[in-house]
Amino acid sequence: MKLRYFLLLLFASLGTFGAPLPQSQEPVLFKDVRIEDPFWSPRIEANRTGCIPANYKMCKETGRLDAFKPEYKGGRHIFWDSDVAKWLEAGYYSLQTTPNPELRKTLDEVVADIIAMQETNGYLNSYFHYADPKGKWQYLRHNHELYCAGHLMEAAVAHYYTTGKRDFLDCLCRYADHICETFGPKENQMHGYPGHEEIELALVKLYKATGNKKYLDQALYFLDERGKEPLYFALEEGKRGGDTNLWQRDKNYHQIHKRVRDQDEAVGHAVRALYLYSGMADVARETGDLGLLEACKKLWTSVCERKMYITGGAGPYLGNEGFEGDYVLPTSHICNETCAGIANAFFCHRMLSLTGEGKYADILEKIAYNNGLSGVSLDGRSFFYNNQLLTFDPEPGAPREHIRKGHEHPDLHRREWFGCSCCPPNQARFVASIGGYIYAKKEDSLFINLYIGSETTVPLKDNKVRILQKTDYPWDGKVVVSVDPEKQGEFEVALRHPYWCRRYNLTVNGQKYDAPMEKGYLVIKRNWNKGDKIEFTMDMPVERVYANQRSKELRGRVALQRGPVVYCLETCDNATNDLDKLLLPKDGKIEAKFEAGLLGGVVALSGKAFLEESAKDNSPLYTTKTPKGREVDFKAVPYYAWDNREPGSVIVWLREE
Repeated sequence: MKLRYFLLLLFASLGTFGAPLPQSQEPVLFKDVRIEDPFWSPRIEANRTGCIPANYKMCKETGRLDAFKPEYKGGRHIFWDSDVAKWLEAGYYSLQTTPNPELRKTLDEVVADIIAMQETNGYLNSYFHYADPKGKWQYLRHNHELYCAGHLMEAAVAHYYTTGKRDFLDCLCRYADHICETFGPKENQMHGYPGHEEIELALVKLYKATGNKKYLDQALYFLDERGKEPLYFALEEGKRGGDTNLWQRDKNYHQIHKRVRDQDEAVGHAVRALYLYSGMADVARETGDLGLLEACKKLWTSVCERKMYITGGAGPYLGNEGFEGDYVLPTSHICNETCAGIANAFFCHRMLSLTGEGKYADILEKIAYNNGLSGVSLDGRSFFYNNQLLTFDPEPGAPREHIRKGHEHPDLHRREWFGCSCCPPNQARFVASIGGYIYAKKEDSLFINLYIGSETTVPLKDNKVRILQKTDYPWDGKVVVSVDPEKQGEFEVALRHPYWCRRYNLTVNGQKYDAPMEKGYLVIKRNWNKGDKIEFTMDMPVERVYANQRSKELRGRVALQRGPVVYCLETCDNATNDLDKLLLPKDGKIEAKFEAGLLGGVVALSGKAFLEESAKDNSPLYTTKTPKGREVDFKAVPYYAWDNREPGSVIVWLREE
């Protein structure tokens, strides 16, 4: 067996592929899942009535929608098409679960404008069609053409699955055909690849929607060409008269420092990297490429075990919007882009499907309840591009120069839109498709990956099973699952055992059940009958979380977590604007209480802390005296919900006495 695996891995690394990899889990599509959940239903509704309309409003006001029309006289931008495409994708996702004729009409009108703009050879990009026709495919490193193409492909696939119509899909197939003709190994083709990855995973989606294998082959070509010497971007710079010496930092930024199968550390721009890894996982699944799969496993370990924020976010540095060294996790004036967290969720979900290992769903859950929601306000109408874990708003009346340099970044509070607004529509499509992360199946096994009140019917190998979940998760650890098979029969129901869960109780029809643990799941295998009921109750104590001591920014600090939810302190709940003056007693009691009127209904944490006094203006620079202070009450709320009330500061990692 080991020899066979080694040979398969060797052939895969050489580009020789077999049949598609058998998925350990096949996700149940979100269109087949009805969500009725105290936590997620309000967020899905806010996404439908707030976030998607807000994205439309700003795309319209900024010219993004009209940029597809020949009569538009305003300026255009190289990545505007991608913002519109993600909004379209989110809109069509929403229609799959909640019909809305007015939204459908609006979406279809924009799709018609896009189709009408397409050139006869299939090319489709509003900026290079109208603003810079001679610039097509001339600067792949920075011009985002292939990135925009990928998002348009995803939107077209969503349109096709929602409406059943092929006009948008056929339009993007023509564009994909043009790309396949333009890029490839032949002498008359360009030997390039995208500067901003994304098209790789989109081409796989297009392949699965159409069955046209050349789209899968093109995705593989873009992966295989990446990092090959001589580097295409260096040659491209030479043609432009620029510096052909791409420094290592620039190579890392674009993930071209190594061939993709040789990469084992996450480097460079975080969103680009995580979209790339998602595309690698997709191609590995469809081609049987074990070399790509092994690289994905190493890269996931690099991201999620050495470079990820406690909230599931990724990419700390504003300078490259990306990764740096292991365990380097500053908390203020950081990037931690919303898109990076969502891309990480995409990557985790793909790895979960390929391997069936619960650790990937653990991080997916971490993102879903923290960084995956912090990027949008509770009403869905304002957004974070960056997600800070520590901010310093000035004391009331303090002059602005008293703010520490660098902490005046505009993302201290959510905003309606950004010059680079990739995050708001990404947020919209993530929430609209959350139902697709809950359930999965494989032959005679049904997997519950997320605990969300919902209902679905899953066809197994020899049965069809209706599943109904009821829960107040993440505020309460009790989950009740009704299992209604079409006919009596034996199959498995596998419940993910979350990484944070130390103690639990599991019963089937009221009787304690001792389920074996397999790959992070509690597996219940038995003969099931209509009306069978599982009760899975997880203890949810408040926990103190400490970072690896190699993370120097977090030494001596503690974060609070309950279940999957990470907590923060805000100015409006506490006795100071400078929350970093608070010290948490080592053994202080922390209480958890549900407050229905707070932030839409949340469990808040409270306890005692020590507040250091502010130094007086005439105080000495140094002193041998212990800093004075007083005991105060503190209150913590879920991190995803901060900045929905009064403006103020936030802190996640507290100092500990």
